[in-house]
Amino acid sequence: MSGVAVNPARFIREVRAEVAKVTWPTRKETLVTTGLVLAMAALATIYFFVVDQFIGIGVRALFGTGG
Repeated sequence: MSGVAVNPARFIREVRAEVAKVTWPTRKETLVTTGLVLAMAALATIYFFVVDQFIGIGVRALFGTGG
């Protein structure tokens, strides 16, 4: 680590400068994105449930177990 100076005050200044450059989403954008994520998670849950049911029916038919 030669040539690396540790200066906490400079580090804090640089961090604050970088954070100021960040484009933060609006409340509306955050809510819309969250809603879309929840909707996609619900759709994936339903899809995998249906697929699992069909696979279960196939396995039961293949092995002749009751159910």
